[in-house]
Amino acid sequence: MAVDLLLGLQWGDEGKGKIVDVLTKNYDIIARFQGGPNAGHTLEFDGIKHVLRTIPSGIFHEDSINLIGNGVVIDPVVLVKELEGLEQFNIDYKAKLLISRKAHLILPTHRLLDAASEAAKGKAKIGSTLKGIGPTYMDKTGRNGIRVGDIEMANWKEKYRALANKHEGMIDFYDVDIQYDLDDMEKEFFAAVKKLKQLQFIDSEEYLHQALRNNKPILAEGAQGSLLDIDFGTYPFVTSSNTTAAGACTGLGVAPNTIKEVFGIFKAYTTRVGSGPFPTELFDTVGEKMAKIGNEFGAVTGRPRRCGWLDLVALKYAVQVNGVTQLMMMKGDVLSGFKTLKVCTAYKYKGETITHLPYNIEEENVTPVYTEMPGWKEDLTKMTETSQFPKELNDYIDFLEKELEVPIKIVSVGPDRKQTIHR
Repeated sequence: MAVDLLLGLQWGDEGKGKIVDVLTKNYDIIARFQGGPNAGHTLEFDGIKHVLRTIPSGIFHEDSINLIGNGVVIDPVVLVKELEGLEQFNIDYKAKLLISRKAHLILPTHRLLDAASEAAKGKAKIGSTLKGIGPTYMDKTGRNGIRVGDIEMANWKEKYRALANKHEGMIDFYDVDIQYDLDDMEKEFFAAVKKLKQLQFIDSEEYLHQALRNNKPILAEGAQGSLLDIDFGTYPFVTSSNTTAAGACTGLGVAPNTIKEVFGIFKAYTTRVGSGPFPTELFDTVGEKMAKIGNEFGAVTGRPRRCGWLDLVALKYAVQVNGVTQLMMMKGDVLSGFKTLKVCTAYKYKGETITHLPYNIEEENVTPVYTEMPGWKEDLTKMTETSQFPKELNDYIDFLEKELEVPIKIVSVGPDRKQTIHR
């Protein structure tokens, strides 16, 4: 048995949570492999909208085991609030949720460091969600971090105090006006850690190895998107982890040769939250219409998302870097009613036309080259099979498949799990 991966191919917010929820019935284990609680995976079914931030998106299925892998950074306060939100649905998360001992913890002072660092940058800020993600990964790579397994040790509070004291010195160094009451933050943090100890901590790489030996199907769930990858994204406007397929190996401890299918999720258009380059961004009424129809606001932060036409140059790059085997197009319904659609198929870059993603895609270096296609007027949200699709939508999908050289297996026509059409 192998591990299948599910990844976002743009700047996040592609709809990964919904697709994990749809696919979970095919898997015994859903494993989150990177990122932190700045990622909001939205699921909608039975008239209820759920937003998960750390817990894998298979938690609502009775028979699935959900694993938070070693590559994830965990804020105990946020995780406990998520668990409390699940209690009203009678979900036995103590039996269904496992946490890797090697996952790192986000401390209260990590969040304060995040805020101080961003404030010190002024106009050069990168658009951090201020959840403490970056500073936690910095401590991880700096070999200073505190891991889930540490809270099982007798001396863990001494380790905490030493690291928190170091952080306070760093906050002072930034010399910015950050108002905080660490005593209150720590009180909430330690109470959450106490509740966290009621969950199952495991040596997750061994658990997954044995699961593979026992032919249990595993789905690895990514957070954010490929263009936010710390190595291959639009640096420095990226997240702090590897959001691409390679991150599943390091974030779960599975070998590359165990990976089979790589499911790539993308929107029928493009969005981005926060700062950073965005070649196909729209600043007109078309972009405003996309944002309004698509309800483009962050599931966790509430921040408005920037909107633009589909960028095939960036999408091809993400397909290539991840080795995508199947594509899933989200929010096709949002494009209903646009008379003409545009797809970016190349860039004008320093006097030449290119079809690959260059080192720098800032506005002064890149101008998108568009292919125009007719749009469709039909409402897709009530459609249940591909035979109902308008010709223009089928033409749009066929064009994308030809350009990307990967089949589009799923088209989403609304937020509910039922509004998912298999091709």
